[in-house]
Amino acid sequence: MNLRDYFEQAEGFGILATADAQGHVDAAVYARPHVRDDGSVSLVMLDRLSHHNLQSNPCAAYLFLENGGRYQGVRLFLEKTGEETDPELISRFSRRCPHPEDRQDHGTKFLVTFRVTRMLKVLGGDPPEISLT
Repeated sequence: MNLRDYFEQAEGFGILATADAQGHVDAAVYARPHVRDDGSVSLVMLDRLSHHNLQSNPCAAYLFLENGGRYQGVRLFLEKTGEETDPELISRFSRRCPHPEDRQDHGTKFLVTFRVTRMLKVLGGDPPEISLT
């Protein structure tokens, strides 16, 4: 199975961990990443702490924990390779339907793209049986 198929089929939630240039760490809940044809992954982000941290430190980790309580899932070690602010492009990558409380303007959205530098299972140091492409 490749990473795109995995994230299209798996149900669960993800956490993105980032750190600023001084090493101050943050973790935030994020949707499943969008897997690109080249194996890179993209996340839609608001201009909040995770995005701010990536401006000075391009490294991040994304943990996806599958539903079911069996500690199944993947850890992706990431390096930021770029970001886009084109609203039309970002809307194509947005999965979430707006809720009434989301009608207020939260500022600029970014489509941030990462290279996957390493992939491991949630538990242990073994790589999952998932390929990037």
